[in-house]
Amino acid sequence: MTHAISRYAVVTIALIAVAAWVLTLALTDAGAPSAIGISAMVAVVVQIAAFAATKSMAPKNIMAAWGMGALARMLTLFVYALLAVKVLGLPPVPALISLAVFLFLSTLLEPLFLRR
Repeated sequence: MTHAISRYAVVTIALIAVAAWVLTLALTDAGAPSAIGISAMVAVVVQIAAFAATKSMAPKNIMAAWGMGALARMLTLFVYALLAVKVLGLPPVPALISLAVFLFLSTLLEPLFLRR
């Protein structure tokens, strides 16, 4: 199980790094690079933790595992919207768009690593 998690982590980090680079080219607002960087770090932590939980729960109930992961991602986006904009003072558009993109793209990878 830890082998699948470590492979997922490596691929997820690479995917998020490429997506972050593309987003820094597309979103040129003031403060966008730092907002994208912080969003990338949040996404990596959340995605790896959610995948590990999903992988451990999958043999018992795959639908509950995916539902729990989806809920964790949605709550992350909601809490990040409050904290990033209000507390950290990040520009909201780059921060939220980048986090949503990172979470979406890395969620698409999950089925490839759950099968093994």
